[in-house]
Amino acid sequence: MDGGKKRRKTQVYQGINWTAEMQRHRLPICANKLLLTASSGFTTGTAKAMTKSTPANNSEVLIYVVDDEPMLLELASVILEPHGYQIKTFRDPETALAQFTAAKPRPDLLITDYAMHTMNGMQLIQRFRDLEPAQKILLVSGTVGEDIFQGAEQRPDRFLAKPYKPDQFIRDVEELLAAK
Repeated sequence: MDGGKKRRKTQVYQGINWTAEMQRHRLPICANKLLLTASSGFTTGTAKAMTKSTPANNSEVLIYVVDDEPMLLELASVILEPHGYQIKTFRDPETALAQFTAAKPRPDLLITDYAMHTMNGMQLIQRFRDLEPAQKILLVSGTVGEDIFQGAEQRPDRFLAKPYKPDQFIRDVEELLAAK
């Protein structure tokens, strides 16, 4: 341990080494057939090698990603950017809401975590939908299941449980964006 941080070097994806600093708690994330365990402070230089890049004409598609865990924001960016999407990440739901309110045009998709410090994902969904009733929303969570929004006034368009695989994440994003 070094100042509360534990460095762990894990071999990943076809011989590429990934170094992560472990802080506070361990959080599992699936990347293809690989299980990474980290919470924050990882280097992103080799992360791009984990996703299969399929360039698409998505440069006009804006996606907001809201999660209070910096590593999960980075993971979402690493998965989505190679597909051509414009990504804006937010660690704070209030900041995301302020940016959304002022945005012209509004994002094509909102991806939000459920468990955050200042506001949960369902509260954020309600606030976004109050401003834009047709906003497409993907709720991701490793702490609750789909039952969390049963009976809710505003529900996400889709739910994805953590840990998730990048190909499932991309598939859900593409299907939501293709839906009318």
